[in-house]
Amino acid sequence: MKYICLGYYEPAKHAEMTEEERNAMFDECFEYDDHLRANGHFSAGEGLQPPETGLTVYWKNGKVATTDGPYIETKEQLGGILVLEARDMNHAVQLMSQHPSLKYGSSFEIRPVADMSEIVKASEQRRLKLTAR
Repeated sequence: MKYICLGYYEPAKHAEMTEEERNAMFDECFEYDDHLRANGHFSAGEGLQPPETGLTVYWKNGKVATTDGPYIETKEQLGGILVLEARDMNHAVQLMSQHPSLKYGSSFEIRPVADMSEIVKASEQRRLKLTAR
């Protein structure tokens, strides 16, 4: 089963680290990612640019609206995602509890991936009927 692991970090803590400390942290984290990959648990992963480079899209007063940067002010920021293959939630927790970034103050929110295949299939069927008219 797939799990999305949202990695959060505190930018202030990272800013206090020396370049050598940051490099050591990244090296440890990427080495663990390689371990997960080698054992068939790492499906995908990406780091994110800082929140101020992002844009929030939402619906307001009957139309699409946007807000620059993070929509909600928080101390921790989403730093990246990892798509993990695990037997169940306990296994996902076990795997992520060994991630070196935890020692540096990061945290992970782990959520099961929703199986949308039946919903997508039903939507495709409905849309086919509409275009067949």
